[in-house]
Amino acid sequence: QVKPVESGGGLVHPGGSLRLSCVASGTIFRFENMAWYRQAPGQEREWVAISMNYGETFYSDSVQGRFAISRDNDKNTLYLHMDNLKSEDTAAYYCNTKEYTFPWGQGTQVTVSS
Repeated sequence: QVKPVESGGGLVHPGGSLRLSCVASGTIFRFENMAWYRQAPGQEREWVAISMNYGETFYSDSVQGRFAISRDNDKNTLYLHMDNLKSEDTAAYYCNTKEYTFPWGQGTQVTVSS
């Protein structure tokens, strides 16, 4: 069974950058429509960015222009490059398919604070 493994989170100052990675082994990754999600304490999980298997990408309004989703199908890996981070980006970040096909992984914590 596929279980994504997220990494790359950490503590960063406002305006800083991070790159998250997610490895999803055990699937034909290039066929998957992949997405990044995040969940802040006390809030519901929300989608952040989507990478369709044919190449198109989508972003939520809150991260448009600051985050970039990419993928390496040969490595079964999804990335999220985050620039100009804000305190409101603080959350646990997860990857999954757009259709929530996989079990949720442990996530990776991103904390933006001065």
